[in-house]
Amino acid sequence: MSVPNRDEIERRHRALRGEFLLRPEVVFLNHGSFGACPRPVFERYQAWQLELERQPVEFMGRRSRELMAEARAALAGYLGADADEVVYFPNVTVALNVVARSLRLEPGDEVLMTDHEYGALERTWQFVCEKVGARTVVAPLPAPLDDPGAVVEALLAGLTERTRVVFLSHITSPTALVLPVGEVAAAVRARRPEVLVVVDGAHAPGQVDLDLHGLGVDFYGGNCHKWLSSPKGAGFLYARRDRQELLEPLVISWGWRSRQPGPSRYVDEHEFQGTRDLAAYLSVPDAIRFQREHDWAAVRAECHAMVAWFRQEMARRTGLAPLATSPDWHAQMITVPLPPCDLDALRHGLYDQRHIELPLTRWRDRPGLRVSVQGYVTPSDLEALLGALDELVLAARPAG
Repeated sequence: MSVPNRDEIERRHRALRGEFLLRPEVVFLNHGSFGACPRPVFERYQAWQLELERQPVEFMGRRSRELMAEARAALAGYLGADADEVVYFPNVTVALNVVARSLRLEPGDEVLMTDHEYGALERTWQFVCEKVGARTVVAPLPAPLDDPGAVVEALLAGLTERTRVVFLSHITSPTALVLPVGEVAAAVRARRPEVLVVVDGAHAPGQVDLDLHGLGVDFYGGNCHKWLSSPKGAGFLYARRDRQELLEPLVISWGWRSRQPGPSRYVDEHEFQGTRDLAAYLSVPDAIRFQREHDWAAVRAECHAMVAWFRQEMARRTGLAPLATSPDWHAQMITVPLPPCDLDALRHGLYDQRHIELPLTRWRDRPGLRVSVQGYVTPSDLEALLGALDELVLAARPAG
């Protein structure tokens, strides 16, 4: 059994591989960790840096506000938001720290989240809660996931009179599942309209179509340098207009009580943080353009077909049930369970010996691996991984 249209996908994705700067000897299946930037987008990024250095005062002092406004408008249009609802940040962790550290939680308040969340953001909420005597509450999701309504019900079951925030990922980091954030937001608002819905969208832009107005969430942080493939250091925070007054800037600078007001106080206070390199932000429109020019909707569909095939092959080989009953729970990234094995030995066998780059995971005390299938990944890359796993997983099992 092979990927549908395997040879055609192989040819197209090999051509796309030539657009990226990745080392050719590495089978790169870890786009989800830090992304990978196409050559023309990276060249534009470097051109912005050079332009800054040629006349720093003109660039930063006279042009930066207009340039950032243009980049913000392009990103907002891509996200289904308004330009004065989006601010660039270096990454989603910084963006969501703005939210977590702005909210006035009180002793006994609760932040409700799933058991599929990214560790850095779990720690962010725990840090904020411990400072004031609030607490984080984890709502385990059913496994395997089958019905989107079960995600909604699991979170609603965790709501109490003390819940102030519901926090969840759009695409989960450890388990690579696409969660129904719009349905969760609607259900929370129907039951407790004062509760804020905050979404970690680190992996969503570039993997799934976004309409942030349609999702109905209060705050949404995302990365552009992952699946949208912009240069590193480009993330954003979307804040619904009627919730922006809740936010305080992490850095107080000239945007606070600005004498040259921009499109909104939210943008003024959070966008200007003193001297910094704006090149990654200014290159985001080029990343959007690159994907549009390469028919990324078709590329994503082909990547999803490879994910679905790999999921089926792994289940057949290991006899282990996937984390969800359908490949529809995944986009271009999937986490599959492994039999009990020595993950350090497996990591050595995959990367050090075979140059296959991907993260090995442990979720709910079960070993697994996460595979990212971006447009430069070919069916032969996944076949190489399967062959390596056939050789290594049994050898990596502990003795006895």
